[in-house]
Amino acid sequence: MEVRSQQETASLVKTLHDNISSVLIGKPEVVQLAIVTLLAEGHVLIEDAPGVGKTSLAKAIAKSLDCDYKRVQFTPDMLPSDILGSNVFLPSLGEFEFRKGPIFTNVLLADEINRTPPRTQSALLEAMNEGQVSVEGQTITLDPPFFVLATQNPFEFEGTYPLPENQLDRFMMCIEIGYPERAIEREVLIQHRNGEPVNTLDSVVSLKQLREMQEAVRNVRVDDALTDYILEIVEVTRNHPELTLGVSTRGAITFSQAAQSLAFTEGRDYVIPDDIKKLAVPVLAHRVITRSLVRESQRTRATEIIRQILQKVSVPN
Repeated sequence: MEVRSQQETASLVKTLHDNISSVLIGKPEVVQLAIVTLLAEGHVLIEDAPGVGKTSLAKAIAKSLDCDYKRVQFTPDMLPSDILGSNVFLPSLGEFEFRKGPIFTNVLLADEINRTPPRTQSALLEAMNEGQVSVEGQTITLDPPFFVLATQNPFEFEGTYPLPENQLDRFMMCIEIGYPERAIEREVLIQHRNGEPVNTLDSVVSLKQLREMQEAVRNVRVDDALTDYILEIVEVTRNHPELTLGVSTRGAITFSQAAQSLAFTEGRDYVIPDDIKKLAVPVLAHRVITRSLVRESQRTRATEIIRQILQKVSVPN
């Protein structure tokens, strides 16, 4: 089926959402933000405690798409070549052959990315930003779409390495899942009695349909007044007395693209102010640095500051 009309598109997005939500029960907003990131050709970082469904969400997205999927469990002893690949000498031929690493896929689950040192974390930078990999003197283009869904445990957990700012800036969104409500958790327990639910999922969106939707997102209209609204929010983060680092130009571009994607998933071909307000925290909070000396309060305080900025900046009529 080709994506021809707005009605067909809305139906396809809903089908994808429902398929993923059948595994991650009771978290519709989390699922929506993940889909928004996917359609905007971004990457998503999920930060939360172990066991709340981070990996299940990543697997559900991958299985819902008819495309290649690989999972990498990050560990302290992992090397960049374990992700990118390396040249292997073939004695029978007397020459080297490049063996591709797991990064050569459409959907990459980077599980517990902050359990590996920054040197290995940085192996993802070029791929996430430019869709290509440079290794041992050659540059190889990755087949689109390329979507990284990374999970990380809270940084106060033992054995974690904080992601550097330039790595965080490559993620379109940073989201949290949180513990489910009692009734939802009861449903999850019953659902798991017959095995892992994600293993029973079927793909509902083809690679061609996904690429068509990603291209359609780029055509969603952003009014000039809304562009100025985004830039005003970004500007305030750069001059805020409680922030030592504001949102970058890359962050501003990402913010606008995410708003286009959110509008698209809600069946509109134009962005409204509510799209921008809804995305401000997941898109911007991980891109700023507060003056707090206590690292574990960074995310909480950054979220509060972004919300304060939204109240301060005038919304276009």
